[in-house]
Amino acid sequence: MLTKALLLLLLLGAGQRLCQAQTTGSFTGLVTDEKAQALPFANAVLVRAADSAFVAGGVADGSGRFALSAPASGTYRLRVTALGYRRWQSGPIGVAAPGQGHDFGTVQLRPEAQALKEVVVQGMKPTIEQHADRLVVNVEGTALAAGNTAYDVLARAPGVFIDPDGAIQLNGKAGAQVMLDGKLTYLSAKELQSLLQSMAADNLKTLELITSPSAKYDAAGTGGLINITLKKNTVSGLNGSVNAGAQYNGLAGYSTGGTLNYKRGAWNSFGNLDFSRRPTLRTLAFTRVFSDVSQGLLFDQTGREEGFRNSPALRLGTDWAVRPGHTLGGMLYVVRADQARDLGTATSLRSDQAATNQFIDALTRTTSELRSHTANLHYLGQLDTAGTTLALDLNYVNLNSAVGNTFANHIRRETGAVRDQLLTSDNPVNYDIYAAKLDLVRPLTRATKLEAGAKISQVVSDNDLRFFTVVAEKSLPDLGRTNHFIYQENIYAAYATVTHTLSERWSVEAGLRAEQTHSQGTSRTLSQTNERRYLNLFPSLFVQQTVSPQYQISYQCNRRIDRPRYEELNPFVIFLDPYSVVKGNPNLRPQYTTSLQVVQTWKSQYNLTVGYANTRDYMAQIPLQNTRDTLTVFQQQNLSRFETFNATLSAPWRLMAKWQTTNVLTGTYERVSTELNGQGVRNGRLSLFAQTTHTVQLPAKLRLEVNGSYVGPGIYGVYRVRGIAWVDTGLKRAFAKDQLEASLSVTDVFRSRQIGGVYRQAGNLNEFAQYRGEQAVRLSVRYKFARGEKFDTKRRASDLDEVNRAGR
Repeated sequence: MLTKALLLLLLLGAGQRLCQAQTTGSFTGLVTDEKAQALPFANAVLVRAADSAFVAGGVADGSGRFALSAPASGTYRLRVTALGYRRWQSGPIGVAAPGQGHDFGTVQLRPEAQALKEVVVQGMKPTIEQHADRLVVNVEGTALAAGNTAYDVLARAPGVFIDPDGAIQLNGKAGAQVMLDGKLTYLSAKELQSLLQSMAADNLKTLELITSPSAKYDAAGTGGLINITLKKNTVSGLNGSVNAGAQYNGLAGYSTGGTLNYKRGAWNSFGNLDFSRRPTLRTLAFTRVFSDVSQGLLFDQTGREEGFRNSPALRLGTDWAVRPGHTLGGMLYVVRADQARDLGTATSLRSDQAATNQFIDALTRTTSELRSHTANLHYLGQLDTAGTTLALDLNYVNLNSAVGNTFANHIRRETGAVRDQLLTSDNPVNYDIYAAKLDLVRPLTRATKLEAGAKISQVVSDNDLRFFTVVAEKSLPDLGRTNHFIYQENIYAAYATVTHTLSERWSVEAGLRAEQTHSQGTSRTLSQTNERRYLNLFPSLFVQQTVSPQYQISYQCNRRIDRPRYEELNPFVIFLDPYSVVKGNPNLRPQYTTSLQVVQTWKSQYNLTVGYANTRDYMAQIPLQNTRDTLTVFQQQNLSRFETFNATLSAPWRLMAKWQTTNVLTGTYERVSTELNGQGVRNGRLSLFAQTTHTVQLPAKLRLEVNGSYVGPGIYGVYRVRGIAWVDTGLKRAFAKDQLEASLSVTDVFRSRQIGGVYRQAGNLNEFAQYRGEQAVRLSVRYKFARGEKFDTKRRASDLDEVNRAGR
């Protein structure tokens, strides 16, 4: 299987070498400093020799190389500039025929001769930047990131909402997938949450919100993609930082860590080590009404969960510039997360018949150990002066978790009878994830570019749930709740996209992705196997119209898929409490979404997106209430149809020189239609989402950040959910020539981020409300140090791709 993938990668690589010689003309060169070190991201501009009119321009890549499309016949000059260096200009270069190229060799820039005592620049990098295909949220250096986790920052990103089950919505569309440095995370919502909660937000650089991905991305993610990019060393010499922080949300926690970077010559290496002890705090309330008129059953439950999560995390990586334009690299990421938490609940079950009334005091004690190891090897090469690049990624992820539960139930009847019940469970889970990906980018002509690639991935999940009833201090296996489930999924994918500039006003990108899926789920306990094979095509089309230099319109459409999480296909039952269980559905089918949207951009910063999405076989959790045994079974099922109409306005606004805001307003109408238990179910509602972020540069180097969000009443599958609003704020100050930073933040200032919803059907009622201890005070300090070569601020983009659906 993996042999086929490697063979495919070799064939594509060989094909690339065969066509390497067929390059179009370009103006190329290598930019260096006075020490012959490459200068990445220098500006190269081609002008007419006669009047210095602009003809073409570009930016050098991370290795200092640039390539400009060859102009029409004429005489030209090349100008190269970089911050802190003198401008370089060539002599006149004659082009006799269109497409005639020229290699300038090495362009060496000299430092500016003028020396200044000190220059202090207080700049405010925009919190949000609108790009052609994505919204970029700058996390690095913000006060609200200090002391938080990656999960906290993600939950507060513009247009992002995380539902009670951990599923992510983006601009009102459910089914968004998360990538880390461009790599999908094949983890369940719970395990992804565990991973992101173990990752310090201080290590994040940006969040990239992609609402309409092209065919080059994995087809998974009907709501779009969210790419979390991590910081990567961009300066020469030895540098790093150490940090420490504390938080309190009713329980106290802390975090500490450090990073060390070294860049010299062809090598760029880094290491991050973080350790945190973070509290878990949750309050909950459930109400259920059963429609059996002879009993009139009413279920009421309140609870409180407390616990702590200890999580060390280590990330190591290195890149080696083999030669100009060619880089090899590797990365290792190790996470350990040990958690212990107690959930105490008080439940009453009442009816018209007093003899059947029950009261249950329950304590569920959970201990869990998570071990995650991620290894990556990557290559990025510029194969010719025309801009042909080849990228290869090899990834392996092993995730091992062990969860133990103890369920102690004290049951009292109104008649006075008392019964104690003790249950335990052990649930070791192991995931092995392999992925290999090859991407080729090749300019075909001055106006046309081809992107093509192939990918193969394999996921093997081994979930062994063992359940026991404790009688007289002896653990007796409960075979009705015990299950050993193994799931394997292979996906073979290939894609091609062509981008063509039709004119100065119009360009088009058309792509097609094919994914062959082969999955097999086996319950060893039941000796039952479910196997599926299906081939899907995922087209995408993007048309860009430049109405004027200040106004652009993009017309976008694509088709995407969300496959069931692995545990949702497991046919067995997971115990929550004596009256609540989760049951898998081996017949659960993938959901497919077709999306259309129009994006209007004004002045490269104001953005209005209007879209429509239609989802077939929409997956949603359904509560199935049984009046005979008062048991509620929660199960993922396919609903016939789910439609979303949405409009999102993103508007940054600088109120004054040192006060800037970013504002997002989304209106969404969602409607679900299906049939459950022989009855038609319709659920629809218009919902509003509003978010405003303010960044103010105060005197004395103080920086204030305030974020306010509102999510109006809406729907969540068959549930109707209540609206919520919350405010976060943070204050940051730099000391000791900006080497020391201190941040103080308060999240959910008014303790108002409580999630709740209700589902009514055939006289039954299922209502929930929960609060996850969002209100917290955090204090964080970070000290930065540097030794060795003189620092520069030249940035280079991180370039990696994969690991999101696993769990329990």
